[in-house]
Amino acid sequence: MKKIIPFVCCLVWVSSMLSGCSNASEPFEEKSYTSDTQITEMHLDVQDREIEVSLSEDEQVHIQYSESSKEYYDISVSDDCVLTMKSANNKEWTDYIGGKPDAENRKIVLQIPDALLENLSLSTTNEDITLPAMTITGSISISSNGGDITFGDLDVGEALALSAKNGDISGTIVGGYDDFAIQTEIKKGDCNLPERKDGGEKDLYVSCNNGDAFIDFQNE
Repeated sequence: MKKIIPFVCCLVWVSSMLSGCSNASEPFEEKSYTSDTQITEMHLDVQDREIEVSLSEDEQVHIQYSESSKEYYDISVSDDCVLTMKSANNKEWTDYIGGKPDAENRKIVLQIPDALLENLSLSTTNEDITLPAMTITGSISISSNGGDITFGDLDVGEALALSAKNGDISGTIVGGYDDFAIQTEIKKGDCNLPERKDGGEKDLYVSCNNGDAFIDFQNE
């Protein structure tokens, strides 16, 4: 019994220390980024962040986000005008204990010019991705592990790839059913598209695990 009491006291002390660490949240600061060149391609790869896409009123890319000294982003533009934004962090193991940052600090608002980007790639975890009606001259790739993907009338020049796990996919594609070669991989969910359809000048790939995928064609 005498040996158990010090052990229990130690557990209580460790728990209180961890609780203190988890409650000491780092302050977030609202920030923005505006491209100073004409971006041709955009890659956004983040974790635990909602992504909301809207149309830019000018011909530049704008990003509104929040970051702290523990959770921030690496933003870079290559020589061929490809803009990349990735999650980065400076966390200790104790920083992973406790709740998430507030919802407003876990949201990225991305404004892009309509019909000027060749390719767009968006990826996140545990949050939703929403896009408006828009045109991308090349390909769009969207992935959410733990959230929904919702979009307006998407017009793609070459291909559209949609992937969701533990979330749903819904939206409308500009064009007709016969304009696309279709491939779907659906597990534990419903889909209104066939598993495979050949033909079509463009490619449509849909993957959904533990969720539903319902996609309409504008010309149908």
